[in-house]
Amino acid sequence: MGTIVWVVVLVLLVAGVFYLVSQSNARKARELDDAKAEARRWVERLGGQVMSLTGSNTASTQAMADASERFTAAGSQMEQARTIPQARLVTETAMEGLHYVRAAREAMGMDPGPALPESAGQKQAGAVSEDRQVSVEGHQYAASAQSGQGTPYYYPGGMVAGRPVPRGWYSEPWWKPALVAGAWGVGTFLLMDAMFSGMHGVGDYGMGDVGMGDVGMGDMGGASDVADIPDSGGFDFGDMGGFDF
Repeated sequence: MGTIVWVVVLVLLVAGVFYLVSQSNARKARELDDAKAEARRWVERLGGQVMSLTGSNTASTQAMADASERFTAAGSQMEQARTIPQARLVTETAMEGLHYVRAAREAMGMDPGPALPESAGQKQAGAVSEDRQVSVEGHQYAASAQSGQGTPYYYPGGMVAGRPVPRGWYSEPWWKPALVAGAWGVGTFLLMDAMFSGMHGVGDYGMGDVGMGDVGMGDMGGASDVADIPDSGGFDFGDMGGFDF
């Protein structure tokens, strides 16, 4: 009789474990489906903007090119997304593309539409608040809060290789090598210190805590597709709602 009781208990335990595992797997599957649906919605929205909007000047054309790059990258990420973090990465890439679209519309004097949510990295990096022109190692650089002939490259702001790059318009995309290499060159630290030192509304760019892990000592090269490398800090889409341009 005792043996039968133990067998029944064992069967119930196995059935309970099986039920809990199956419920957990089902919940994870639903969460993944929801994350992928959310990502697909933002990719489609970005695609609609990329297909329907064309830049009318240098700055807006460049911003739309960057938006198109993010759309292509997000589509590739969407095809490969197998986990919730991967699906969220798709959303972040598409959202970054929409930031570029918004900048392009502003550069053309159009209504940019409702403000987009900012990631934690964007909030930490801040934004360019004044015009700056600096010379570093014999090369001229410029930054501005507004697009212009001398500042046609937009960056929506965020953390790049562990360092904040503020939202704004620049004379050239000097942050792209760090996106690819994952480390900054010494010259770029000097540039950031000269360009942003004392500027209101930007992050801390002091050289005092620079370590060898932050500095890329080799040839940094150029960047091609940087959309696959996200900023640190995810977006919180819980109470975002929707928006249309």
